[in-house]
Amino acid sequence: MKKKKPNIKTIIRQIVREEVAMVIKEVITELKQPSESQPQPKKIVEKKSFTNNSVLNDVLNETAQDGDWKTLGGGEFTSDRMNELVGKQYGDMMNQQPQVVPSSDPMSQFLNKNYSEVLEKSIEKSKNKIGR
Repeated sequence: MKKKKPNIKTIIRQIVREEVAMVIKEVITELKQPSESQPQPKKIVEKKSFTNNSVLNDVLNETAQDGDWKTLGGGEFTSDRMNELVGKQYGDMMNQQPQVVPSSDPMSQFLNKNYSEVLEKSIEKSKNKIGR
């Protein structure tokens, strides 16, 4: 006697039926339970006029009412937390003494050179070209 091998289609159908039945049970139990978090009524706040564009005003007023932006990054950003916002390098830069570059440095010589004569000559040449 040969045993009949189950057809692959019937195996897939059976697995799909079992999975669908499990998901349906989960959905029904979720629907039967009352929702734990009910949305809180929104406060009515008078709308401010930020700009002449009405659509932009609506978006800005909605953002201001939402208030989620206040606690982005784990807390409210105040001037005490400015280093976190702009980066520690900026805060460190403000607390350090300026670095003095020696005058023998070629870059210092280049940046501190008086270019007024060169500028006057270039203005003179450009006037001569226009005056032709």
